Amino acid sequence: QVQLLESGGAVVQPGGSLSLTCLASGITFSVYDMAWYRQAPGKQRELVAEIYHDHDSFYGDFAKGRFSISRDNAKTMVTLQMNNVKPEDTALYYCKATYAYNIQSIYWGQGTQVTVSS
Repeated sequence: QVQLLESGGAVVQPGGSLSLTCLASGITFSVYDMAWYRQAPGKQRELVAEIYHDHDSFYGDFAKGRFSISRDNAKTMVTLQMNNVKPEDTALYYCKATYAYNIQSIYWGQGTQVTVSS
């Protein structure tokens, strides 16, 4: 059974930092591309950052220079470090796993809430 368990969501002040973690189980983690998406109320889900099985990475424009994605294959974990957060970063953040050799094999976590507010 595949499970993606996100954690780390919280209420944080503007300009603060936050680290989100996604712990994966039930998959061969090293051959999955891992991504963080987010969805704010009334908006479409959007890509925050993705780290591929070869450790290359991609960021949404809004995340460049503020967010950093990393993975630890031994711990089957992907982390999103969020710095200098803004109120517009408020959203439900989801972890996504995509099998590198079959993009139709996709798994999603349940999400973790990030609220940026003073």
